[in-house]
Amino acid sequence: MYRLFIANKNYSSWSLRPWVLMRSLGIDFEECLEPFADHDNAANFRRFSPTGKVPCLHDGALQVWDSLAIAEYLAEHHPGVWPSDPVARAWARSASSEMHSGFGALREHCSMSVGHRIVLRERPAALEADLLRLRELWHQGLRRFGGDFLAGASFTAVDAFFAPVAFRLQTYGLALDPVADAYAARLLGLPAMREWQAAALAEPWREIAHERDVTSRALRIEDLRSPPPHAVP
Repeated sequence: MYRLFIANKNYSSWSLRPWVLMRSLGIDFEECLEPFADHDNAANFRRFSPTGKVPCLHDGALQVWDSLAIAEYLAEHHPGVWPSDPVARAWARSASSEMHSGFGALREHCSMSVGHRIVLRERPAALEADLLRLRELWHQGLRRFGGDFLAGASFTAVDAFFAPVAFRLQTYGLALDPVADAYAARLLGLPAMREWQAAALAEPWREIAHERDVTSRALRIEDLRSPPPHAVP
């Protein structure tokens, strides 16, 4: 059985991608969660990941790191990871790669924190540009391939790559338009996404750097998580 190493479900958008993909497609795996520490995690995470980062997939002695590489490895062994139609598959790979390497302002100003509800102090032009591109990309996939998901009727890896964005939109109260918002709501309603969110809200861990990052940008903030065992400085 595969072993998938991830970090905190509240924060780790990179971990979410292969996790929700495998859960949604019924690919069996053992979840191995290693919480972030309040210092450099590389030394600890190097025990199971060559880069000292998450996610990392183990298939026996084989290690596959980076969320995009994990998706491609799974596609070699399991149907449904990418769309069967070659045009949809090419588009899905392109959109996933764009998400993987781009949307820097969205990442910078809207760190994933599943359990928070935040009103931002400001929405800089670079963030607005990322939201505009996000809306454009989602419209393109939904209209071109005519399904409830970005590349057709079925959930595939491209939807997994945008799953963290759905949590970000929820956390920061960012509306796009009715079509894009309905797609984000469909992602949030998936059983695997609801499972991830419930676990994130129940986590006892708080990592100071992540906590300070989200609170520093908040005009107003609400924390829906279970109380931590101790207060965060």
